[in-house]
Amino acid sequence: MGDKLDILIAMAGYMLVVIFIGIYFAKRAQQSSENYFLGGRSLGPWVTAMSAEASDMSGYLLMGVPGLAYWGYFAEASWTAIGLAVGTYINWLIVSKRLRSYSIVSGDAITVPDFLSNRFHEKKKVILSISALFILIFFTVYTASCFSSCGKLFAGLFDMPYHNMMIVGAVFVVLYTVLGGFLAESASDFMQSIVMICALVAVLVCGVIYAGGIGNVIENAKNIPGYLSLNTIANPVVNSDGVQQASNGAALFGEAGKYDFITILSTLSWGLGYFGLPQVLLRFMAIRRGDELKNSRRIATVWVVISLFAAVLIGIVGRAVFPYDASLATQSSAENVFAHLSSLLFHPLFAGIVTAGILAAIISSSDSYLLIAASAVSKNIYETIIKKDATDKQVMHVSRAVLLLIALIGIAIAWDENSVIFRVVSFAWAGFGATFGPIMLFSLFWKRTNRPGAIAGMLAGGIMVFVWHFAIKPLGGVFGIYELLPAFIFSCIVIVAVSLMTEKPSEEIEKEFERAKTYRDEEFVK
Repeated sequence: MGDKLDILIAMAGYMLVVIFIGIYFAKRAQQSSENYFLGGRSLGPWVTAMSAEASDMSGYLLMGVPGLAYWGYFAEASWTAIGLAVGTYINWLIVSKRLRSYSIVSGDAITVPDFLSNRFHEKKKVILSISALFILIFFTVYTASCFSSCGKLFAGLFDMPYHNMMIVGAVFVVLYTVLGGFLAESASDFMQSIVMICALVAVLVCGVIYAGGIGNVIENAKNIPGYLSLNTIANPVVNSDGVQQASNGAALFGEAGKYDFITILSTLSWGLGYFGLPQVLLRFMAIRRGDELKNSRRIATVWVVISLFAAVLIGIVGRAVFPYDASLATQSSAENVFAHLSSLLFHPLFAGIVTAGILAAIISSSDSYLLIAASAVSKNIYETIIKKDATDKQVMHVSRAVLLLIALIGIAIAWDENSVIFRVVSFAWAGFGATFGPIMLFSLFWKRTNRPGAIAGMLAGGIMVFVWHFAIKPLGGVFGIYELLPAFIFSCIVIVAVSLMTEKPSEEIEKEFERAKTYRDEEFVK
């Protein structure tokens, strides 16, 4: 009991620091909706990079990925990490600077729907409405995954009911997000990104030492059929309830399964999701100077590579330390392996700080999800379409009401404690990648893209995610690939086809496109 109290005290101290950051930035955030939603384009390169990646890497970084590797799906976890690392670098390399410039040139947009609507000079705000709707849908799912992470974390650590702990975590995140807005979110995300990477490295290094060295970890993994390979996958033996079976204190695995080229390509496609991820795209728009994005790219890429591959390796180390543990014997409960290692390896106070890394990942993502989803409704639907003369104060009130509604729906979705965080996140990730990724790329780099093509492409990508996931993917075989890849490709085809079949953009839009290509910060005077 004393150990758990020490962990709780350390985590509570961490949460108080996060709340203090919200209070510190609250006054500035309330000055205007632009400050609340985009921080007045004032972020430096370190905060831009680290907050972008922390807001992206939700609970799946410290729970989902290690849990996947621990369960036996090392190949899936590794190819996903490779895809995400490559996607991160390319996104920062080709999208960041152009989006920042174009978002200023096209009416000083402060949200992703704003930018897409302004890019095509919409009078009837169809693109804006579609964007806001899909953001609301997929971020609600994302938020649910974060609440589920909170519930599993606290329930596993303190032997408390999952549902109670999930609600406590949700209330904390909502209060914090309402208080501070984008600046508080970005500043705390910077701090949380440091906590996350330090926690990952500490658990990995100490776990390897505890397991008897890297040789013992690798040898243990080799004894599991198909485990330590990038083209096969381990096959846990489970009973009808999904609980893994054991013999002589070790988990049982059946014959290895194949991880073929199509599956690898499907898993690598996680990287495509970055091109449409609103919380990362917003950081591109919010940095104070475009010439600072080069440094941000380097910082972000290094952070992602270290964090992702440490998370994968922690799963392997966990299997060596816990050959079989009844509390990790389902795919859902296996996502607590990071927390279990922390409690085993460290003094309770330090374990609390390390475990706060998980909480950091959850908070840094969920506040982004809630804030962006709320802004999609309040700024892009309420202020732009429903009440065009709305004051900033009214917009903020609507934003907070929507935020609370999203949180309630997220709690309802997260109510199933047996859901697998990694799978929930993968669906929302596919939704953003296929809905916004193709149109973002074409909007920034193909002048011939027009409004009908944009509308058709977004609808095609977003709808195809649902169709593929629920109707086609269950057929198995070649159709069993991750829904992001076919939906992304389909959206690209539709954008090109519809744009070429309809009238080309106006001369004014084309001139704006050319100006965005050569834009310099000195031109922008607020």
